[in-house]
Amino acid sequence: MKPEIEKVKVLIIGSGPAGYTAAIYAARAGLSPILYTGAQPGGQLTITNDVENYPGYPNGVIGPEMMEDFRKQAERFGTQVRYGLATSVDFTTIPHTVIIDEQVTIHADTVLISTGASAKWLGIESETRLNGKGVSACAVCDGFFFRGQEVAIVGAGDTACEEASYLSNICSKVYMLIRKDEMRASQIMQKRVMNNPKIQILWNTETDEILGEEEVNGLRIFNNKTGDKSEIAISGFFVAIGHQPNTGIFKDFIHMDDAGYIKTIPGSTKTNVEGVFACGDAQDNIYRQAVTAAGTGCMAALDAERYLSEFEND
Repeated sequence: MKPEIEKVKVLIIGSGPAGYTAAIYAARAGLSPILYTGAQPGGQLTITNDVENYPGYPNGVIGPEMMEDFRKQAERFGTQVRYGLATSVDFTTIPHTVIIDEQVTIHADTVLISTGASAKWLGIESETRLNGKGVSACAVCDGFFFRGQEVAIVGAGDTACEEASYLSNICSKVYMLIRKDEMRASQIMQKRVMNNPKIQILWNTETDEILGEEEVNGLRIFNNKTGDKSEIAISGFFVAIGHQPNTGIFKDFIHMDDAGYIKTIPGSTKTNVEGVFACGDAQDNIYRQAVTAAGTGCMAALDAERYLSEFEND
């Protein structure tokens, strides 16, 4: 039995703020976009309890509800939102070929990649159980909820240092857990956290367990040199050991940096492949915010619209 084949003008791979915003703009332009949600419909925000920094929600909103609003708005203008996962692509010909769930073949004039990035976690049970209940992978997103409180952050790179410094402006104390006896962050960032009186660096220290039933109220740590265990009282636990962009299926066709983030032409969402655009956290390893992802989603839709207009007029 031959696989089903469908021809579309605009195919959006991945949901979340970038994908849904791209869908809204593409649909309003009459391009009849089809959006496949991916394995996590709504993206990382579906595991975020409170979002208070997105414009238009003066009283805040829970992440899943916000993504439901985005989806409804995209569908209102005619976007077809489908549940499915892009499992392989072929960008060597136009139209481009995308296989969904290894069954459906899509031939798309333009492809908008908004597959996002996934936070790297420590992999302990309590981290999963308390995710969104004091455990977070984004200090800028969630630090505000712990103002005046004591928190801990895990990580040894520039991002961890930046987030520890950010938290120190909000929280009363920040414990910074470093697995080795040195950091891998740049010297200027190391100096910044070491000279910050509100940041206490714990060297050769790893997380044994995050404590709390319904929310984080403490942390059990151990020194990996001596084996000694101890507990500290905290209300927030931040993991800053990196993100992994969900871009693996595109690596044979799209230019990426060493970490797997898609490279786009500066000032646009264009990739090295004609008719393929990237937006959101799949191409942003710096800001990683819902509002910036939505902005690049808008850009991708406008870039795709202009590309199609030029392509059809040639």
